[in-house]
Formats: sequence, structure tokens, C-alpha cells
Amino acid sequence: MKTLMIYGATGYTGSMIVQHALDSGIPVTIAGRNEDKLVAMASELNLPYKVFSLENPSEINEALANVTVLLNCAGPFAYTADALINAAVRNKIHYLDIAAEQDSYRLAEAYDEDASAAGVMLLPGCGGSVAMLGCLAVHAAERIKYPVSISLALNVAGSMSRGSAVSAMENLSPECLIRLNGQLVPKDPGELRSFDFGSGARECFPVTLPDLVTVWKTTGIPDISTFVHVSGIGFPQGDLSTLPDGPSAKERESSRYQAVAEIVDAEGKTVKMLLDTVNGYSFTAIAAAEAARRVLAGDAKPGFQTPADLFGKHFAETIADTRITQL
Repeated sequence: MKTLMIYGATGYTGSMIVQHALDSGIPVTIAGRNEDKLVAMASELNLPYKVFSLENPSEINEALANVTVLLNCAGPFAYTADALINAAVRNKIHYLDIAAEQDSYRLAEAYDEDASAAGVMLLPGCGGSVAMLGCLAVHAAERIKYPVSISLALNVAGSMSRGSAVSAMENLSPECLIRLNGQLVPKDPGELRSFDFGSGARECFPVTLPDLVTVWKTTGIPDISTFVHVSGIGFPQGDLSTLPDGPSAKERESSRYQAVAEIVDAEGKTVKMLLDTVNGYSFTAIAAAEAARRVLAGDAKPGFQTPADLFGKHFAETIADTRITQL
């Protein structure tokens, strides 16, 4: 039987993914490092579980026996992606994750050749902004001839989960990057830009999003810049360990996300596209479970892949109430 292992299953987003996966009829094994939480979840949902850390390769190998697809939900991914990608390639298991950090994507690039040789797919960012913005970028790119640059802006609404806040804090970099002529180069983080997410212009600040890697891979557009507008309560301050697990279902329902793509061709013609969707945490959980279902069903290609490449430009629109329109 083909089986999905969800590592980091007891976390805020991981637990939502587990439920969506079960609702889809996917055979799930939950896994992670916290035995008490795993035992409680396994007992409640009647699921098999594996407890293992990521320091011992032989322990990981043993835990991955009979697993077909590994979905990593354990952030910060700077501490988990390398060991689990390496293990997936070693054990010939497809690897997925929900990382919003660049580590997973740069690692997927580095492991691409080995994964291809092993017949293993690496699909970081199977949910979240990478799936959103990747599909949005392809929609925009297909509406213009010879695109030379694309700017992508994400409107983040509502509060952050504790895990997201910790990951963001531990992965903050003083260097803001853009892609210019195909290369990643520094950019002044103080250069704000305005984007209209459907209710008037909003100032957005430049950030180093994984889409600098994934949109480049999917579209080949040489100049890419990424921005964020935070319309919620902003980045949490103080002791992050005291934060709640994440926003409640009611809070998620009242905090939809939007994204804008502005694409320009060699003659200066511009096309603008808008994506409107459910809250980012809800989107990530549904999209990751759906991606895992498709991969288990055989929708996979060896090597480093992106959601928009693998599943097509309409993938984001199959997730909950997601719409992509031209402005």
C-alpha cells in the first residue's frame, strides 16, 4: 500500500494537513520528535506513528521503511530540510514540504541531480505562497509575449502561527534579494512599492521569498522581485514561545489572502493579475494534502519540481475558494 508520512504532524499546520489528508482517504503515518504529542494524536485518530529525530541517518532510514511520500511540516526548515531531503533521495521516497524559507529550495536545487538519478521528486512548497504565486506567475506570463520582468506581491492577512513566527525570526536575513538577469543579487530593503490587491494601493516592502527560485525555474523570466504587505497585526514581538499555536478557524475565515503579479515585456507592455484566496494557513493545509494525494496517485517527476510546473497553472484555483483574474 502506498503511504504518506507527515513529519511534524502535531504542529499547527501539520495537524490541519493530517485532517485534510484523512478526509481525502489517504493512508497516513504521522511522525515527529515529540512522542507525547504523537501518541495523543495517534490515539485520537487511530493512526500509526513514528518517533525519530534527524541526527541519525540509520534511524531515519528505519522510520521511512514502506513510506512512498514524505511530507515535511517541521519548521524551522533550516533544521529539518537537509536531513529529510537527503534521506528521501537515499531511500527513493518523494519529498514534499510547506517551507516558506529559501533553505528548502536552494537544497532542492543542490540535490536535483542526485534526486533525478534516484527517480525521486523534490517538491518543496507544495502549499502556501509558492503554489499561489507560482500559478499566478504562469497565468500572467502566458498573457504576454517575451516577458522580461515580473513583480510579485503577497498580502498577508491575520495573525501568524507560533511556528511561522519562530521560523521567520530564525531565518531573518539582513540581505534582501531580487533576481536580475537570472542571478540573485542584493536589493535595498527600503525601496517600497505600491500594489493594489483589490481595495486600493498598499505599500509593500521587498522580501526574499522562495519564489525568486521557483518562479525562475517555472517561467525562466530573468528579472524577478518579491514583496509583502502585512494587513494583519504585523510581526509578533516579545517572547514568541508564549504565542498561541495559530489563528482560530474563525480568524482564518475573516482573513483572506491576495497576491498580485505585474509582468512586463521587452517593449514595456504590462499585464497585471490578481489572486484572491482563503487565509494562507487554510490554503497551505488544503493544498499540501491535495499535492500529496496527487503524488501518491503517481503524479510525479524526478528531480526538483514546482507546484505550477507539476500540477499546472490551475492548481491554485482547485484549492478552496481561489480565483485568479486579470486587472
